Amino acid sequence: MLFNPSLQQARLERRYKRFLADITLPDGSTTTIHCPNTGSMKNCQPDGTRVWYSDSNNPKRKLPLTWELVEIPVTYGETEIKTLACINTGRANKVVQEAVENNVIPALSGYTEVRKEVKYGSENSRIDLLLTAENRQDCYIEVKSVTLATGDGYGEFPDAVTERGRKHLRELVSMVKEGHRAVLLFCVQHTGIETVSPAESIDPAYGKALREAIEEGVEVLVWGSTITPEEIVLNRELTLSI
Repeated sequence: MLFNPSLQQARLERRYKRFLADITLPDGSTTTIHCPNTGSMKNCQPDGTRVWYSDSNNPKRKLPLTWELVEIPVTYGETEIKTLACINTGRANKVVQEAVENNVIPALSGYTEVRKEVKYGSENSRIDLLLTAENRQDCYIEVKSVTLATGDGYGEFPDAVTERGRKHLRELVSMVKEGHRAVLLFCVQHTGIETVSPAESIDPAYGKALREAIEEGVEVLVWGSTITPEEIVLNRELTLSI
């Protein structure tokens, strides 16, 4: 997924009121930009760090600039390295869709149609991606963006209590019971994460629901991405630890 035009760099001053962030531009001026993330963004918003933003070039928008990437120091043993994370959760669906359409993910290859935001289930939900093909089970894919790194290559989901996430698991289980494929795909948008686990200390109910969903036949895939200010590419399978 290309950023067009490429992202621009700034320094983070602070994030506040969930959807707002103040940044300092290279010329020393400050401005407020949109923060497209409903979660806590735990470990993803250190003050003074480098960030990258996109410009909508839309004068009608109250906040024409959108926060996209953040540079985060992460520890590996006793070494600290700098990693990149995409905090714009809306990008995850596009990254995964592109990977599916290009047959990057073997478990999801061979389908002839990809549909987005299709209504399904009994709890007024919309599935992120629905894959269909003749003589194959329909495949319902729920995409979750993972950005919470805890060090030494480990990451967790969610970064805040998520009743919505548990609802999605229930809906996926119902699709399995109806004879379809149901997939939870963790899109790891953090270059310092290689293994993903449920965040038991944040939302133990989600971890319990995830394990129950797996027992019911929901498939879980974990894929990592290469991230630069020019593009995000989903390109490698990672590890799930439950």
